[in-house]
Amino acid sequence: MNIGGLAIGMACCLLLLLYVSYEWGYDKQFAAIDRTYITRVNININEGLATSIATPNKLADAALQNLPGVELVSRMNLGGDYNKLFSHNRENYKLDARSVDPSFLKIFEQKFIYGNAATAFHTPESVVITASTARKLFGKQNPLGQTIKYDNRRLLNVSAVIEDLPENQSFQYDALLSWAFFEQEHPDNKNNGWGSITCAMLVKLKDNNQFEAADAGMRKLIKANDPKTQLEAFLFPFAKYHLYNEFTNGKASGGRIDQVKLFSFLAFCVLLIASINYMNLSTARSEKRAREVGVRKALGSTRSSLMGQFFIESMLFSLIAAIVAFGVLELCLPYFNNLLDITMKIGYDTYPFWLTLAILVLTTGLLAGSYPAFYLSSFTPIKVLKGLTGVGRSSLPIRKILVVLQFSLSICMIICAIIIYSQIQFMRNKPLGFSQNNLIELNLEGEWRKPEKLELFKTELKKSGAVTAVTEFAQSFTSDGSITGNFNWPGKAANDQSVINYRTIGYDFSKTIGAKILEGRDFSPEFVADTSTSVLVNEALVEKMGMKSPVGKIVHWGDNPPLTIVGVIKNYSNETIGGKAVPTFFYYNVKKSNILILNVNSNMNLSAAIGTIKQLSQRLNPAYPSTLTFVAEDLKSKLKSEQLLSILSNLFGGFAIFISCLGLLGLALYMAEQRKKEISIRKVLGADLKSILILLNKDFIKLVIISNIIAFPVAFIFANNWLKSYDYKISIVAGPFIAAAILSLGIALLTVSLQSFKVAKANAVDALKYE
Repeated sequence: MNIGGLAIGMACCLLLLLYVSYEWGYDKQFAAIDRTYITRVNININEGLATSIATPNKLADAALQNLPGVELVSRMNLGGDYNKLFSHNRENYKLDARSVDPSFLKIFEQKFIYGNAATAFHTPESVVITASTARKLFGKQNPLGQTIKYDNRRLLNVSAVIEDLPENQSFQYDALLSWAFFEQEHPDNKNNGWGSITCAMLVKLKDNNQFEAADAGMRKLIKANDPKTQLEAFLFPFAKYHLYNEFTNGKASGGRIDQVKLFSFLAFCVLLIASINYMNLSTARSEKRAREVGVRKALGSTRSSLMGQFFIESMLFSLIAAIVAFGVLELCLPYFNNLLDITMKIGYDTYPFWLTLAILVLTTGLLAGSYPAFYLSSFTPIKVLKGLTGVGRSSLPIRKILVVLQFSLSICMIICAIIIYSQIQFMRNKPLGFSQNNLIELNLEGEWRKPEKLELFKTELKKSGAVTAVTEFAQSFTSDGSITGNFNWPGKAANDQSVINYRTIGYDFSKTIGAKILEGRDFSPEFVADTSTSVLVNEALVEKMGMKSPVGKIVHWGDNPPLTIVGVIKNYSNETIGGKAVPTFFYYNVKKSNILILNVNSNMNLSAAIGTIKQLSQRLNPAYPSTLTFVAEDLKSKLKSEQLLSILSNLFGGFAIFISCLGLLGLALYMAEQRKKEISIRKVLGADLKSILILLNKDFIKLVIISNIIAFPVAFIFANNWLKSYDYKISIVAGPFIAAAILSLGIALLTVSLQSFKVAKANAVDALKYE
C-alpha cells in the first residue's frame, strides 16, 4: 500500500505538471522571446479601461520611426480573411492564412525547409506555407516557385516552406501572406484613421533594457497623432500573451494563468495526500519496527544514523513509486491527450525532465519520510525491548491530524468539482435568447459575393424545405465583433465615452436566429430605407441610452447619415455563455457580411437537410467546398476550459479520496492491532458484533466529520471566488456540501468497516492465549 499510494499520487502529480509545463511552454521556442512584445490598446470608456489586442494600422510605421529602442515591427490582420480557399490543380483546401509584414519572420524565427526569411515576401503575391500545407497541395513535389490560386481569384507564388508549428504556439496558421497583398485586397485599409483599430502589432526591441523607454513612448504615440483619442497603446510581453489573456482596468488580471496555478496547486495537494498516506502507513507498522530500533540502539546506533536509514528507505520507496508512476503515466497519457485535444509528450531526452524527476523523488522522499524517520528513531531501547505495549500511542494524535488533513483536501476538491459541474450545466441549460440547435453557418465566398447568385441560393434553399429562414451576418455568430466609440443618441452626456458593439446583418435576422423583437420590426425588403438609414438595437443598448420608447428615434454613427431605430431585439448571449449581453446595434450591409446563417427545418431529417444544402451549394458555387459549421458546436467549445477543470477536478478528486482511504486504512490497521486484546476481552464478556463495530468505527467517523467541518468553508471560499468571473452563475447551496459529506462518510465507513469486521470476527482465544 505504501508504494501503491505513492505511485498513484506521483502519477497524478506528474500528469498535472506535464500539462502545466505544456501551457507554460507556449511560445518559448523563439530565441528572442524576452525581447518580443505584442501591442495592446487600452480604451477609455465609462466603466474604466477596456483592453484590446487590436491597434491602428498606422501605429506600426510611427513606432518604427519614433521609438529608438524598437528593432522590428510587424502587423498581422485580425479576422475576416483567416479561412480562405487555396487551390493547386485539383487540390482545394480551406487554410488559415495570416497577412503579415516581412519582419514577422525575423521577430518569430521560423525553421525554413525551402527559402529563407530575407526573400520570403519579395513580392506582394508571395506566400509562405507550412510543411503540412505543402504536402496537401503538392504531395512530394518541391513547392518552391509553384503557383497557388487564392480564393479562386488570384495567383500566388510559393516563396518559402517552413516546418509545422508546435501546438503550444499562440499564433497558428497554415500560410502567411504579405501585408502588401492584404492592402491590395482591402484598399480602404490604408485610409483608416488613428481611431480605427483593425490589426495586431508585434514588436521586437533592440535590447530588453530599453523596454521602459519604448513602452512610455508607445503610450504617447496615438495621442500625439489624435489629441481627442480614447486609445492608449502599450507593450505587453509576448511570453505572457497566452497565459495572461484577461485584463481589468487596463492591467493584466489573470486568464489561463489562473488555471495553470490551480492545476499546480492540485498537483501539490495530490502529492501531499500521497505523502501523508505514506507517513500513516509507515508509522502504523511501528510495532513491527520498534524491536529492530531497540536492538540497533542497544548495539550503539545513534538516532541520526537511524533517521538516515529511514530517509534512505523513504527515498528508495519514492524511486520505486516514481518508476511505477511512469508506467501508469505512459498508459494514461494518450487518453489524457485525447481528453484535452492536445499532444503532450514526456521529454525523456531533455535535462529539465530529469531535473524535475529528481526534485520530485527527492521532495516526495523527504516529505513522506520525515515524520516516520523522526518518530521511529525516537523509541527508547529499554521500553521497546521490555515489551511492545503502548509503543506508537504517542504518534496517534499526529496520525489522526494527518488523516483529517488528507480528507479535508479531498472533500474540498469534491465540493469544488460538484459546483463547477453545476455551473457548467447551468450555462448549458440557460436560455440564450436564440435558437442554437437549428443554426448552421456557411462562409460567404466565391459566387456568394455576387448579390444575384446569393439571392438565388437563398431562394433555392427555402424552396427545398431544408431551411426555414436565412440571413447574412458580420462574422461567425459566436465570435467577437466590431466596436465603436463614435455612436451618439439624444441626451448623451458630453463626457460619455461609451464603446458600443455593432454587427452587419441581412433581412429576417431575428426570424433566422429565433430571437424576439420586443418593439418595432426586423429589417425587411419592403422598406428601402433599411438598406441605408435604419438600425436595430438590443435591450442592453436601449438601457445604455436611457430611452423609454426608442423606435423612431434618431441616432448618429460617425460620418454616416442620421440613422432611425426601427426595432428593439431581445438580449441574447452568443459570444460569451456566462456573460451579460453588451450594448449592440445592427445595420444592413450584405457586402460587409462574411457569414450566411441558416435555420434548418426542424421538421426535416437533419442529415437530409444538410445534404440538400451541400448539394445546392456545390451546384451554384462549385469551386468552394461546402463547409458547414454548427453554432451549437461553437458554443459548446466556449465551455472547453470549464469542462477541462470539471473533468480534472472529478478525476483527481477521486484519486485523492482513494489515496486518503488508504491512509485511513493504515490508521485502522494500527488501531485494530492496538485494541485486539481489548476487543477479545469485550467479546469474552459478552459484547456482540454490532457494539464492537460501533466502538471501532466511531473514532474514524469523528475524524471524517472534522474533515468536513474544515473543508466546507475552504471550498466555499474557493468556489465563490471562481464563480465571481461569471455574470450568470448558480448560487452556492447546501447540496454539494451534503453530497460530499455523505460520500466521504460512506467511503470512510466502508473502508474502516472492512478492517473492523475482520477484528470483530477474530477468535478471542488467539489474542488472549499468552495472557
